[in-house]
Amino acid sequence: MAKITRVAVQMDHVSTINISGDSTFAMSLEAQSRGYQLFHYTPDKLSLRDGKLYATGQAMTLRDVKGDHFTLGEPERVDLSSMDVVLLRQDPPFDMAYITSTHLLERIHPKTLVVNDPAWVRNSPEKIFVTEFADLMPATLITRDPAEIARFRQEMGDIILKPLYGNGGAGVFHSTRDDRNMTSLLEMFSQMYREPFIAQQYLPAVRKGDKRILLVDGEPVGAINRVPAEHDSRSNMHVGGRAEATELTAREREICDRIGPALRERGFLLVGIDVIGDYMTEINVTSPTGIREVKKFGGADIAALLWDAIERRRG
Repeated sequence: MAKITRVAVQMDHVSTINISGDSTFAMSLEAQSRGYQLFHYTPDKLSLRDGKLYATGQAMTLRDVKGDHFTLGEPERVDLSSMDVVLLRQDPPFDMAYITSTHLLERIHPKTLVVNDPAWVRNSPEKIFVTEFADLMPATLITRDPAEIARFRQEMGDIILKPLYGNGGAGVFHSTRDDRNMTSLLEMFSQMYREPFIAQQYLPAVRKGDKRILLVDGEPVGAINRVPAEHDSRSNMHVGGRAEATELTAREREICDRIGPALRERGFLLVGIDVIGDYMTEINVTSPTGIREVKKFGGADIAALLWDAIERRRG
């Protein structure tokens, strides 16, 4: 097995994260515990020069201590091909800057293993990749045509409207059949986004929670249920959702069994899917979260399982 010694982490700056719920921190802390040297850089510090990919960043040491969770070394410019693994972990939005970083990281992958595979991250936007499994989803429309959205809402009644490349619950609206704000909402979306929008059938089961299921190398390894606040339709934890312990249902295991082969074919070592009731709504491949919450509620140490999978892949 090829020995791992150096791991680069492409992420939002380590000073900005909340370590109590940050999956990148959990993954990096596990890497450090295995004796790997960590190198931290932000995506704006990538440079491609004469076919070589460089990043200016710093050696990083982590501590699981709130308010004192990191130490960074002096800035240095590093040829990323000298790294054994690069964790592609900056948060969306999934915009042209994000897409460009995947093109750049392709120059070193797979000799330097990039997790997740940058080409497949680029080609698998979370709200589009999931449409390959239409029978596992609620009724879904992708368009920016107001007439199509009006027709869809008339058929479905309540719908959820959200930006196609949004994240974290931002810009997610619950609209009823007789909502008189829909025209204005679509005007606002049209001004804010050049891409199509996504409309989905509203699932009342969301009041009982939106389950995040984490898969490592295509196999489900843990889950948390995220319950929306009383006066919100969104269950994302940083907009007020509440995390609670949960177990996988037979239907959720069926969903994981169906999508597992596609995840493995694409080299996705860590994926988070969102399930409401009996339906999958998203497949998150950019920077899935939930690792620390699963462990907090007595579930698996997913960071350790992920690094076991990375080590197997490197071998």
